[in-house]
Amino acid sequence: MIKILGACVTLGACATIGFTWAGVYEKRPRQLIYLGQGLQLLETEILYGATPLPEAMEQVAANCSPEIAGLFSCTAAELRKMEGVTAGEAWDRALAKFSVKTALAQKDLQILRRFGVSLGASDREDQAKHLKVALSQIKLAAAEAEAAAKKNATVYKYLGILGGLLLVLILY
Repeated sequence: MIKILGACVTLGACATIGFTWAGVYEKRPRQLIYLGQGLQLLETEILYGATPLPEAMEQVAANCSPEIAGLFSCTAAELRKMEGVTAGEAWDRALAKFSVKTALAQKDLQILRRFGVSLGASDREDQAKHLKVALSQIKLAAAEAEAAAKKNATVYKYLGILGGLLLVLILY
């Protein structure tokens, strides 16, 4: 009886590890899609609403997914501190705090860093151009992440279950 219970616990633990790793792969495309939506909201606020950047960031944070709202609200907070930082520096600081809580890859963060360099450094039309470039790059990254998630998530799920079965067979 104890052997059966131990085998079930071992199998369950290995399956959980596999599904957890698969979840990381499945989270990245979703977060990229949410980031794209957030950047589209920011574009609307800047280009059509002519909203000042701190307020625009707050509006985006209030209207986008909670998974990525922290990036925009943190940027707004950095801008409101009035410490003499540029919008790009505030974006970079917020991105550094935000990135540890996400499943985004370094290349995704690099897209956001490149966008941040131009943030607040030019007029509305130029900002819209930079936003469109960042949006197109985010959409490409989301498509790549979706393909990788389909492939790798399934592999990790099966690996967790089959690895657990193998471990049970070896131990018992």
